[in-house]
Amino acid sequence: MLIFWERRLVFLATPKAGSTAVESALEALANVAVQRPAALKHADLQTYRRHIEPWLHSATGEKFTTIALMREPIGWLRSWYRFRLRDDDEDPDHPMIGVSFADFASAYADPDGPEVARVGSQAAFLTTEADRVDRIFRYEDMETFTHFLEDRLDCAISLPRVNVPPTVDVSLNPEQEAGLRKVMAADFALYDSL
Repeated sequence: MLIFWERRLVFLATPKAGSTAVESALEALANVAVQRPAALKHADLQTYRRHIEPWLHSATGEKFTTIALMREPIGWLRSWYRFRLRDDDEDPDHPMIGVSFADFASAYADPDGPEVARVGSQAAFLTTEADRVDRIFRYEDMETFTHFLEDRLDCAISLPRVNVPPTVDVSLNPEQEAGLRKVMAADFALYDSL
């Protein structure tokens, strides 16, 4: 999470949606940069509204604009899979050894699936029952996001490629993809609204 005090702007770091690159590029411009622990770095909208926004409002008397990135939902899950593969691939007891993306997607879709596939959802991160992040940008349209930041922060921005996971087979057959789309319906609805 990055807080730009003078610009009244807060970047919420959606996991697996380019947050590390954004933070690498903008940390020096932010008044507050929360990088660790992951629970604080990736504070979701609900946590922000409950804990951080009241503090910012009490200190400034103003509302801060929240912004975030959202990745195409199946692409987001693919990124999680690649990240989990890389997580600890030298450990012989690593839970991802021999797990295909189709297996991982199936485990994600199962509410009782293994812990390694419980990665939440972007819709749950970016929305509450009656609220959503003020400005959500598509990860796949980084240019629009970058232009917004350049205008708002009044500086040129170049985002580096960091935290890039390995290239692996992340294919699904049409039936598997259709099933995953049903499970991720809230994410697709939000993404399609952007």
